[in-house]
Amino acid sequence: MATVIEYAQLADAAGTELGASSWVELDQPRIDAFAEVTGDRQWIHTDPQRAADGPFGGTIAHGWLVLSLLPGLVSELLEVPGRRLSVNYGVDRVRFTAPVSVGSRVRLRARIAEVTPRGDALLVKLAITIELEGQERPAAVGEVLSLAVGAA
Repeated sequence: MATVIEYAQLADAAGTELGASSWVELDQPRIDAFAEVTGDRQWIHTDPQRAADGPFGGTIAHGWLVLSLLPGLVSELLEVPGRRLSVNYGVDRVRFTAPVSVGSRVRLRARIAEVTPRGDALLVKLAITIELEGQERPAAVGEVLSLAVGAA
């Protein structure tokens, strides 16, 4: 269930824990589709036979594929009535801390780390952890930024 924070109160929301999203499976068809879209067809992602003898014992998801899940997963965790739109602003200090093997499930755990006025908008920094089901070590950790614009 999403945390609901009105846009007018968003500036005071730093420190708010947003909880965890639902789990998302990263299967081979999704990995292959991402490879096609991005042109990153490295064998560790797309060749199950070769990858079986590689360093991870099978194919793994692209790190950028894992990060590309953020918009949908964040929308599960945070609802901001009174916001007209949000745009991606950047990524800070993201580290891919564990490989995501094909068939693994990941979820997002997030916290509003900072909210900074930026012109007529708010720059929102989320501290993110992308958890791997059944693993102690997360797939990725870092901070992502979005610019939230209030209703006109």
